[in-house]
Amino acid sequence: MRREIDIVVISDVHLGTYGCHAKELLNYLKSIKPATLILNGDFIDIWEFRKRYFPKEHLEVIQRILRMAAKGTKVYYITGNHDDTLRRYSNFHTGNICLRDKLLLRLNDHKYWIFHGDIFDASIKFSPLIARLGGKGYDWLIVLNRWVNKIRTSLGYSRMSFARKIKLGVKKAVKFISDFENTAIELAGEQDYDYVLCGHIHIPQMRQVRTKSGKTVIYLNSGDWVESLTSLEFSNGEWSIYEYKEADFKSFDPELQVNHQEEEAEEWVSDLKLFYHRFHKS
Repeated sequence: MRREIDIVVISDVHLGTYGCHAKELLNYLKSIKPATLILNGDFIDIWEFRKRYFPKEHLEVIQRILRMAAKGTKVYYITGNHDDTLRRYSNFHTGNICLRDKLLLRLNDHKYWIFHGDIFDASIKFSPLIARLGGKGYDWLIVLNRWVNKIRTSLGYSRMSFARKIKLGVKKAVKFISDFENTAIELAGEQDYDYVLCGHIHIPQMRQVRTKSGKTVIYLNSGDWVESLTSLEFSNGEWSIYEYKEADFKSFDPELQVNHQEEEAEEWVSDLKLFYHRFHKS
C-alpha cells in the first residue's frame, strides 16, 4: 500500500553518476503516491553524463516518474547547475510534467519560493571550470565512500559519509553552508515569502528563522540521493524530512514479503488500459 502524500520534494539525485543511489530512490518512489512531485535540481547529472554509464536502475527511476505523471501526479522539474543546459527550455510543459527554473506556490495562505540554490554559489558563476573539477573530485570521493560503506554494512556497522564529515569539519565549508542558508532566508524575507525550499548543498534541513526585516521564514532543504538519501514531504498541513532506511524495505517474514514482479505486472496492465482508453478517445 503506497503512502498518499500531498507534496514530495527531491533534489540532487545525480542520475548518470556512480554516487547516485538509484535503487534506493526507486524503492522510495514505489512506496509513495504524491499529488505533486518536485524535482528540485540536479536530477540528471548532465555534467557527468556518459553513454557508457547509465545503469538500468537509473533509467527505471525516470520511467517510474513518467508513469507517476501519466497516472495523475503533477511533476515539476526545476533546473540546477548540473542540468543547467535544460534552462534554455524553461517553461516547457507536456501533460503533467513542467520544466521550470524556479517555482512559486501559494499553499494554505503561505507563499513558497522553490529553487535549486546554485545562484548563491560564486564558484559556479565566476569559475565554472573549477566548479566542474571540484565536482569530479566529489564524484570520486563518493565512489570510494560507497565501497567503504559496503564493507561497513557487511560487518554490521552503519553507513557514514566522507563528504559530509569534510563539509562539517572544514571551517570554509561550514561557512559556505551557513552563508548559503542565511542568504536564501534573508532574500525570501525581503520578498515576503513564508517558505524557501532549496537543494544544492546536499544537507537536509528544516528550521524557522526571524529575518533582519522582521519576517519569519521557514527554510527547508531536501538533501540529496547521493549522501543523505532524503526528501521533503508535505502531508496533513505539515512538512517533514524523510530519510531512507534500508530496513523499511526488507521483509524478514517470507509470508509478508511483497511480490514485486506481480505488483509491476499489475501496473503495466493498468498502464496499457489507460493508454487504450486515451487512444480511442483521440
